Amino acid sequence: MPSSAETPRFPVERRSSAVSAGPAFARGLWRIAAADVSSGNAVMLLHDGPATFDVMCDAIAAAKETVVLEAYILRSDEVGQRIGGALVDAALRGVNVRVLSDWIGMRGISASYLTGLKKAGIVHRVFSPPGWRRWLGLIPRDHRKLLVVDSEVGVTGGVGIGNEWMGKTERHRGHWRDTAVRIEGPAAHAMQQAFNTMWERAIKRERRGSDRLTRRIARGAHLDPATAEPALVGIIEGEPLRLRVARALQMQAISAERSIWIANAYFVPSWSEVEALMGAARDGVDVRILVPQRNDHRWVSMLTRSYYRRLLTNGVRIWEWKGTMMHAKTSVVDGRWVRVGSTDFNPLGVAINFELDAVIEDAKLGAKAEAMFLEDLEGSREITMHSRVIRR
Repeated sequence: MPSSAETPRFPVERRSSAVSAGPAFARGLWRIAAADVSSGNAVMLLHDGPATFDVMCDAIAAAKETVVLEAYILRSDEVGQRIGGALVDAALRGVNVRVLSDWIGMRGISASYLTGLKKAGIVHRVFSPPGWRRWLGLIPRDHRKLLVVDSEVGVTGGVGIGNEWMGKTERHRGHWRDTAVRIEGPAAHAMQQAFNTMWERAIKRERRGSDRLTRRIARGAHLDPATAEPALVGIIEGEPLRLRVARALQMQAISAERSIWIANAYFVPSWSEVEALMGAARDGVDVRILVPQRNDHRWVSMLTRSYYRRLLTNGVRIWEWKGTMMHAKTSVVDGRWVRVGSTDFNPLGVAINFELDAVIEDAKLGAKAEAMFLEDLEGSREITMHSRVIRR
């Protein structure tokens, strides 16, 4: 494998990435992604399902007042029973527990599992079951993965509530590679507010029209990473047709001085996103993309590979993960901007479904995210113009 220090294919004079971005990070996230930004957050990267489930159960066990769980994938398998048991224990000791799951993502769940939640006093809502309404209720979906405890601790990322992330299914012989993040601090309150909005949508009480956004005050847009207490965190709520995460990627592509490293499970980007990455690569930025070699939706791999030739000829480097399934949705830019969330770079993720991503500005976390990415490359195969998967 080529060294991470290998000279880019389009070398230019390097600009220092140590220069502070000033308040541009926070102000940019507000202006293009409607994301409130806060400082003073403690952030921890979580590697794969086992570590994520441990952290989730510990947080639920420590809950004093409220627990909210929003899950696209919610199963009644071994993992579902473990998380459900932690929620039931919290409810029985007087904690207010709410669970929001997507109708498609919870198909096949046992009735006894849901009955057990209800008997413990947990309020459960299902997002968008099919019905006689626009698109028959089949789109958009709630694709978020979110846990918030006492509005103080939040966990989000790509990890669903299911055995796939533990490698304990007949279909999947190894666990899915994924990434989540634990956030303690004021950003957890923003995550709680994001859940509340989706809860209102699920019970058809959301305020409609532009009123909700036009009255919203920018919070944290003045924060400067050079002087604010780390970590700075912006919570991006992906909504149909808003394209917020895509714009955030383009903002980072504009600002990147050294590197843009992306891991994405279902990578079918728009041409504007492709051009942003190619433009950065041609300008000397080290652009790397990691995708799964074996995808649980095989047709997605075919679409992803249709982009390879154009990306490679413009200096973007591509790897395919050789494990069972790489399900992460992350990026790290210049070793200081880290995105972890539920959004895949494809039309469903960027433009149709409800998603949630945490964008974090912190050099220490960025270094850990880069180390995690490089470790993933050790278990991956770099694609070149001579690889078989390149369409001739």
